[in-house]
Amino acid sequence: MSAISLGQAVILGVVEGVTEFLPVSSTGHLKIVEGIMGIPVDDHAVVGFSAVIQVGAIAAVLVYFRKDIARIVSAWFRGLTNREERYHHDYRFAWWVIAATIPIVVVGLAAKPLIQGPLASLWVVAASLIVGSAVMWAADQMGRHKRGEDDTSFKDAMLVGGSQTLALLFPGFSRSGATMSTALMLDLDRVAATRLSFFLGIPALTGAGLYELKDALGASVGAAPLAVGTVVSFAVAYASIAWLLKFVARHSFNAFVIYRIAIGLLLFGLLVTGVLS
Repeated sequence: MSAISLGQAVILGVVEGVTEFLPVSSTGHLKIVEGIMGIPVDDHAVVGFSAVIQVGAIAAVLVYFRKDIARIVSAWFRGLTNREERYHHDYRFAWWVIAATIPIVVVGLAAKPLIQGPLASLWVVAASLIVGSAVMWAADQMGRHKRGEDDTSFKDAMLVGGSQTLALLFPGFSRSGATMSTALMLDLDRVAATRLSFFLGIPALTGAGLYELKDALGASVGAAPLAVGTVVSFAVAYASIAWLLKFVARHSFNAFVIYRIAIGLLLFGLLVTGVLS
């Protein structure tokens, strides 16, 4: 018997696709929905399943930004053999993404027992949702929104990339929320902050999914639920990306802040009353 049925895989794929790139915590929402459906949130196979279906959302990013990614990757390869190309922003940006991924890889490997153990708790999710909301609100209010994507620097990439570890250690904080908030504090505009979050998420989330694949397949999930969850995640995430980029071009992050606080308080209520454990 699979720990996750095909029907549950579809639901979790939708949740992952909708929330992966919105600053509301996909991990937090997955754990909440898993808890409601009676799926053990701290089971290693379930944690692995959540990481693997993220690859579907990442595939959506690769398809949506295929022209940008092709341009950056091409510049990187040209720069390896052509000194003049190394002054091009795209070449340097490719290296920045690689360097900015190192912190989350190191923390992810070093803290794996904590991430899959005590920190994989709905209490942690609830607290992180609310604390992350305060950080996001402050960043959006304090940021001057004056710098575009072409103005990003190595320092920006490292600080934003390093902030991904917050979501890794505290599920509910939100990888997108952490990266976007950090970018806003560095005075990037909302669209630039969002796009930078997307690009920095590609290697980190892809690596996490591939790393967890063996645990998910080798345990009690099964290949069919993994495939279904990943495909559904891809389709829903593609639509979510298109919507988010249009939204942040015209609105602040306040709607996400309010939503996160409401979900965090609701989750605390469900835990205190024993509806969820």
